[in-house]
Amino acid sequence: MSDATYAAAGVDVEAGERAVALMKASVRSAQRPESVGDLGGFAGLFDASALTRFRRPLLATSTDGVGTKVAVARAMGRHDTIGIDLVAMVVDDLVVVGAEPLFMTDYIACGQVVPERIAAIVTGIAEGCRQAGVALLGGETAEHPGLMEPDEYDVAGAGTGVVEADAMLGAHRVCAGDVVIAMRSSGLHSNGYSLARYVLLGEDGRNAGLALDRHVDVLGRTLGEELLEPTRIYTLDCLDLAEAVDVRVFAHVTGGGLAANLARVLPPHLAADIDRGSWVPHPVFGLIGDLGHVRRVELERTLNQGIGMFAVVGADAADAAVARLTARGVDAWLAGTVRERREGEQGDAEPKGGTGGAVTLVGDHRA
Repeated sequence: MSDATYAAAGVDVEAGERAVALMKASVRSAQRPESVGDLGGFAGLFDASALTRFRRPLLATSTDGVGTKVAVARAMGRHDTIGIDLVAMVVDDLVVVGAEPLFMTDYIACGQVVPERIAAIVTGIAEGCRQAGVALLGGETAEHPGLMEPDEYDVAGAGTGVVEADAMLGAHRVCAGDVVIAMRSSGLHSNGYSLARYVLLGEDGRNAGLALDRHVDVLGRTLGEELLEPTRIYTLDCLDLAEAVDVRVFAHVTGGGLAANLARVLPPHLAADIDRGSWVPHPVFGLIGDLGHVRRVELERTLNQGIGMFAVVGADAADAAVARLTARGVDAWLAGTVRERREGEQGDAEPKGGTGGAVTLVGDHRA
């Protein structure tokens, strides 16, 4: 009987080392002046003396993954964009309170380390960090033979940001009469993929069963290209907007859909009405609704419906906010208003997390 080895058990240490070598250039390109040290240490280091410019710095933290969008990347054999999604899901949660994201770390779990695949994933993470102005301080790649199939992997990340205490955005700043600015999403982003795959790919054998490489006329590209469209990162746009106009709070539209995510950043005594007539959702949302016979209420509580971020601003700042975002290449518009909440008013969804105001979607989308 031969001697047992780690490799015989399914863990290829040399493949892991090759993966690190392949990703080094990408990681080095995603740094900030405060980054300390190089890839390969036990811990990532960030020079906290940079925080001395704050009077009372509050640290903000967030962690997330990209859900079953990973299944699409695996099926298409394309792994260089999923990391952008990961960064977006983390840093755009931080910016909601006005925090400047400082650094991120990532975690990749896989059944087998394929160096080129791991390097492609990290390349996407580094690109997302560059888009957000965030340092990628480190990460971990873990090989789990026997627990995951060789081609399986999942990604997660965590980020830290900072905001001046008296500049923190939140529900405490929102007032009746404020307006809600919507920022267009790039597509499905990274939420609702279990529903999208169920309907479009027919993974249960009962629904549309479209092939990922099929060109879909209404989308203007293949289904796979649409489903892998990276999540838009709003971080720098939101930070710029908060510097320029009176922003009360942002709301990142992720799992739970439009109403639930906006409601969580409103105080309990206020409500917002969002006018569906102010925008036209991307064709992919209609495709999911039509092919899967998905009711509108289900679409709106599962998918972003074409809005990736809300900004609540003072009414007198509305025009300036839209103009500022537009100048930065963000498709933005006035989507609704904030008012006093009526007694017993529930809105269209419970605030994600259980506390917050009420949000109601009114009217119909333009044809």
